[in-house]
Order: sequence, then C-alpha cells, then structure tokens
Amino acid sequence: MHRKIISLTLWLAMGLMSALSAKAQPLELHGTLEQGALVTGKVAPGTRVLLDGKKVRIAPSGVFALGFDRDAKPQAVLTVVAPTGTHSTQTLQIKQREYDIQRVTGVPQQTVEPPPEQLQRILEEQKLVERARAVDSDREDFVGPFAWPLQGPISGVYGSQRFYNGVAGRPHFGVDVAAPVGTQVRAPADATVTLAQPDLFFSGGTLIMDHGYGVSSTFMHLSRLLVKSGEQVRAGQVVAEVGATGRASGPHLDWRINWFNVRLDPQTVVEPMPMRALPSVTATPIPAQTQ
Repeated sequence: MHRKIISLTLWLAMGLMSALSAKAQPLELHGTLEQGALVTGKVAPGTRVLLDGKKVRIAPSGVFALGFDRDAKPQAVLTVVAPTGTHSTQTLQIKQREYDIQRVTGVPQQTVEPPPEQLQRILEEQKLVERARAVDSDREDFVGPFAWPLQGPISGVYGSQRFYNGVAGRPHFGVDVAAPVGTQVRAPADATVTLAQPDLFFSGGTLIMDHGYGVSSTFMHLSRLLVKSGEQVRAGQVVAEVGATGRASGPHLDWRINWFNVRLDPQTVVEPMPMRALPSVTATPIPAQTQ
C-alpha cells in the first residue's frame, strides 16, 4: 500500500483556538494522518507540543516528530503551548486502515514457537534492540527526505498479520523487499548507526540507524554489514547487503521505522516503489519476528 506524503498546515490563529493572536506563527504538520504514519512538524522556537498529553521534544529549530501506531485510535489530541503560555488544542482525525489478515494451518509448533533453550538469548537481544531504538539524539535527519534502501518486489507489508494454527501471530511491522542475497542496501537518510549485529535469533544480520528525536530505521535479515555501531552514514551510502539470515523464508530486506517504541510504516515516508520494481510477491509464511 503506497501513500504519497502530503503537507498540512494548521494555523494557530485560525484552526486551533480563537484565543491566539492573529499574528501567531503556524504549526506545520507534514505527512498523512493515519495509522502507521510518521508525521513531522514545525513550530516557532520556544513553543511546546503535547500529543495526547505526552510532551513531544522540539528541536531548537522548531521541528519535531510524531508517530501513530498500527492500531492508533481514530482521534488524537494535539496541544500547543505558545511561548507566551497560551494553550490551544486540536483534535486530529487519524485515518483507520485495513490490514491483510491470513490464516495458516498445519504449521509445525516448533516453527511457531522458538526453542525454550533460545529464550534467554532472545531476551538479551531484544534489550539490545530496545536500547538502540531508545536513542534520543539531536539529529534532524528525520525531517527527510527518505529514499528506498533498494528496489524490488514488495513481498510483505506493514500491519499484515497471520494466524498460525488458529493462534494470532504478531503483526508485521515493516515492509519487505525481495532481492537476491548480496544486493546492496543503502541508508534511506542521514543517520548514526546505533546497532550493528551480524546474527540475532529472529532478525539475523541487523542494523539500526538513528535519524534523530526518536526516529530510527531498522534493516533485518542482512547477509553482510558494511558499517559499525557509532558510525555516521549519509543518505544513499551502501551500508549492508541483502540476506536470508535469522527467521527468514527467503532473501529479502525487512525495513522498519520506529518513533521510539511506536512502530511505523516505512511506506509513509517514501514515494511509491518505482513501477519497474513491481509487481508485489508473497513470501512463504513464517511467524512474525519480535524485533
């Protein structure tokens, strides 16, 4: 499912509350207000923003990021506090999406559930991933633009979910792009590498890159990592190669975007995949990864 990024400007003097001065600067929101979307915004320096009562960190330049998860409710409340202390509130209408739901039977139980002897390893690796995604740097690369890390058939989409032998698996939180092992994978935007692990249980070769203010990209199932943790990367730089490592059914890149612990749809930040890279294909069903 492809979505073109749009720009929405909410004028504080007109669209929020009449209590604000007509000379107030605008609140800009860029993106689609829907489940799974990364939305960026900008306010005047010194302004405070809260989403559903939670403070949003604002860069000195006034830019900030918001994210709406797979099951976000139809409405969200955005509160803006001007440097003068004046409060204004806007109810955002969050578009609800329909997701691909599949039911798979006859799957061996050992495929659905990881071996008990691997549970400690899985827990330790999950902590590594959580720490990498919790990074809250001052980078402003999340503003974009973002580009596809590679081109190819889309073999898995955000939000899809499978029921294995009648039991719900975790939804898929990324976009899968099928490609041969060894295909170059490029950074979608400028970033700092916060995790570079060649062999995690679920996701195999895994790379996490920080774009600033809680926004990160994760690449999974890589066959080769070409950068190290702490390294600065530029948009378009080759950082890894496609693989089929971890719990993968075939060679592909699983690209994910997070806003801290909110899992977002990468297709909300890029233009549609070029037509020459389509059509989509369906990968062999396997249980969803925890990362």
